[in-house]
Amino acid sequence: MLTRRQVVTALTLSALLPAAARAQATKRRMVVGVIRVNPRDVNETFVEPFRRHMASLGWTENDNVEFVFTWADGRNDALPKLAADMVARKVDVIVTFGRPGTIAAQKATATIPIIAMTDNLVASGLVKTMARPGANTTGVSILATELDAKRLEVLRELRPSARRIGVLHDPTINISMPDVKAAGRAMGVELIFAPAETQVEIVGAIRTLIEAKVAAVNVHASPTLNAYRAYQIEAFARARIAAIYEWPETAEQGGLMGYGPRNTGVYAQVAELVNKVLRGARPAELPVEQPTKFELVINAKTAKALGITIPQSILQRADRVVQ
Repeated sequence: MLTRRQVVTALTLSALLPAAARAQATKRRMVVGVIRVNPRDVNETFVEPFRRHMASLGWTENDNVEFVFTWADGRNDALPKLAADMVARKVDVIVTFGRPGTIAAQKATATIPIIAMTDNLVASGLVKTMARPGANTTGVSILATELDAKRLEVLRELRPSARRIGVLHDPTINISMPDVKAAGRAMGVELIFAPAETQVEIVGAIRTLIEAKVAAVNVHASPTLNAYRAYQIEAFARARIAAIYEWPETAEQGGLMGYGPRNTGVYAQVAELVNKVLRGARPAELPVEQPTKFELVINAKTAKALGITIPQSILQRADRVVQ
């Protein structure tokens, strides 16, 4: 028969065990909460790749892990409630996308680990440093802000005579604006900024760019903008306006050009970080990751439809040309 001291000691040691060890001891499934910004049935590219990546790392749904997916329907103002719901469900990890979603999760909890995928976690003030994030948040910085100016350079090379280039951007993400404005001045082009944070605003912003008669558009990275990229592709095609996007996959879906990391590659990095946390790692000590590969993809079919001849200098740098 156990003495009172032995019982107290056992309970104390159990409380000190990592979450994964406690879950194994009690056969409890770990719970991963995922907060997506897009509507559930619009451009949902994360769920299935994430499930596959997690399975490859030893996490089988309905066996040793449960996934709770929620969608904000393209509305940043819906994110705080979704984050609060995750805390109420006592999930073991929260996965977020973009600065507004990560801030919502951070305000909802200071203890549940948060794995964020966003433009720049340090510059956005979401973590302290890349090497030691601190607190309960780490993730993947996709370097979107660093690439915004470079995509502008590609557009200028495509349209050397352009005097006016549009910038479709999410006003909640402004880190890259100084570099983009400086690049525009250096190129001698007028930049027409069109902010948009919702589906309705995206429609209005594109109308503004069309009325401004821009020669091309640089679409900045944003979970909200990415959610409605199919509409952007169609709208710019109707207006015969060249556009470049953050994700290479966008060019493969009909956009003219995409330059940046692949969504699927970044999703794999997110899954790796979630795996480490579920196995006991502390977010504060998990270095923020960055993509290791960037691709320039050009859609030749779209270029032909727009009446655009892609310069050889750009084609030679392309990682893929969609025919």
